[in-house]
Amino acid sequence: MKLPLRIKLRANFVFKEPIISAMNIDFNKASFKDFEQIPGMDAYERAAYFDTYLNFLDDRGHLNYRIKTVSGCGPEVMLELKGKTRPRKFISLVSNDYLGFTQHPEVKAAAVAAIGKYGTGTGASPAIGGHFDFHEALEQKIAGFFRRGSAIVYTTGYTANSASLQSLLRRNDLAILDMAVHASVYEGCLQCDTKRFPHNNLQELERILTISRGKYQTRMVIIDGVYSQDGDFAHLPEIVKLCKQYGAYLVVDDAHGTGVIGKTGRGVIEHYDLFQEVDIITGTFSKSFAHIGGYLIAKPEVVRYLKFQARQHLFSVTAAPASACILKSIDLIDEEPQWMRKLWENVEYFKSGLKGLGLNTGNTQSAIIPVKIGDPYKTAQAAKLLMDAGIYTNPIIYPAVSPADARIRMSVMATHTFEHLDQVLNAFEQVSHKLNLKTTAAIV
Repeated sequence: MKLPLRIKLRANFVFKEPIISAMNIDFNKASFKDFEQIPGMDAYERAAYFDTYLNFLDDRGHLNYRIKTVSGCGPEVMLELKGKTRPRKFISLVSNDYLGFTQHPEVKAAAVAAIGKYGTGTGASPAIGGHFDFHEALEQKIAGFFRRGSAIVYTTGYTANSASLQSLLRRNDLAILDMAVHASVYEGCLQCDTKRFPHNNLQELERILTISRGKYQTRMVIIDGVYSQDGDFAHLPEIVKLCKQYGAYLVVDDAHGTGVIGKTGRGVIEHYDLFQEVDIITGTFSKSFAHIGGYLIAKPEVVRYLKFQARQHLFSVTAAPASACILKSIDLIDEEPQWMRKLWENVEYFKSGLKGLGLNTGNTQSAIIPVKIGDPYKTAQAAKLLMDAGIYTNPIIYPAVSPADARIRMSVMATHTFEHLDQVLNAFEQVSHKLNLKTTAAIV
């Protein structure tokens, strides 16, 4: 049986004849999700078939993921591209280092000093020797930042959600999720019952709260503060009111709001002045705080429970000494507010420029700015053309968003200059003209 050209396989891999019929994925319309489970293929066969698909995208210049960066995180980066003999400079809009603190001299000095004092690693999990004084200082500092008294820190923001929720929600519990929450939340809820409501749809949230009342031991509504794809806010005051009315706990992951939103950078919770009304706050140190790790803030008894029950915390080696630099990053939010001011000057300037080109930026309220295109192929082609122009962006397509909601997703930094942003706008003007993006700008 002759295979279609679109799924031509590498010569050194031979599939068994019975599974040939399963290999009928149209690579022009495929997404990564199509390769998660393919009838008749074992894990190695599925991986090889997926490799063929990645080669298909790469040959067309539509695989701008996992590109090698050979410089530090910043508004400009040096990328090492396939087939090129030397790195090339790009304007970067892919980093969530919103305030530019990864390159702040005081943050870097704090990391170096901590390595000098403690070394490069901690050598153990927290319960059996890996809990250091800088970990405790970080717990106290991040809890105080959000005007609370207790926090637990994790080695990643992802596990702050996944590990905590797996411990808190079990078989007789219900997680009620805004459909736009992060993948880490979905993973954390695999062991409990879940119900989802359309993004920010308060009527559907209330319906779920109504029909689930009295049927579960725990009911927990889980939302983002700022949503990672559209950059919009949760309708937090109304959600707080519904949770209290129907006796549900509320978890807010404000990874993208912290350091960006609110008068002093405390996020959407500060924006609405609801510090004491949210039961659990989660977030990450990898964005405005310029390092890596995650945190959960809650009542002392909940935090202590997680320190002994959250498996990815209890059985994982603790964060390395360099994470002590986060203490300085947290201080800088208050000590140097000019970075937030500059970030917002850039956000407003860039968003205004994109709208002036007739492009659809959705309803973003943050430093996350999408250009919604609404067609996966056009989105991939737009990303390629932007790369050709020296602009590094991320195409976001299904399953991260629906096919009709495909977009270029960008993050603005305080360290971008207007000259950087003008170059991006000029490139978008050319791309829009070539791909006729204005005709699809009405898709939201």
